[in-house]
Amino acid sequence: MAEFANPLERWNSRFSREDYLFGGQPNAFLVERAHLLNPGRTLCIADGEGRNSVWLAKQGHQVEAFDFSPVAVEKAKKLAQRRGVQGSFVCSTWQDYPFEPNSFDNVVGVFFQFASPEERSRLFAKLSVCLRPGGVLLIQGYGKDQLKYNTGGPGVLENLYDETLLEQAFPDFEVLHSASYTDVVDEGDGHRGMSALVGFVARKPG
Repeated sequence: MAEFANPLERWNSRFSREDYLFGGQPNAFLVERAHLLNPGRTLCIADGEGRNSVWLAKQGHQVEAFDFSPVAVEKAKKLAQRRGVQGSFVCSTWQDYPFEPNSFDNVVGVFFQFASPEERSRLFAKLSVCLRPGGVLLIQGYGKDQLKYNTGGPGVLENLYDETLLEQAFPDFEVLHSASYTDVVDEGDGHRGMSALVGFVARKPG
């Protein structure tokens, strides 16, 4: 739990490098399942240096992304500029972000497992509220076997996912894809090596 003692200082320090901590390419699960997303307005939560939001913007999504690290947000803006895409990149914690009801066609969250179970329940509720009826939620996370691999993630068992946890968190949603699996992750220095993963895509009723 020591790594969460001063998370903003820690993440600003990790992001303060010339290259990109998690690389410049999008998450593989996002790319594989992007066809399940709706066209339109897409929110990327805890998006770090922008690799996923910038890629989605390149695919034609109207992207809004936030992260609590100002260092990461500035790098996301630079990445978007270099790749010739538009997007809104906001510095905010999830607690302060507005999550306006019924405002997004998609919500994408990739490796945002900083939240305790109690916080996670509140955050998941906000994700549900801000999706429009028929909106799609895509989550990629580390599974509970990830502690064996130590190749990324929070290193705290209670912050890790399994399929049942995600399906029960969004009980009214139509599950489009839900799987636990192992795969080699190659996302910069931050995520590299064999990993226990969970992929989840579901549609809000409406």
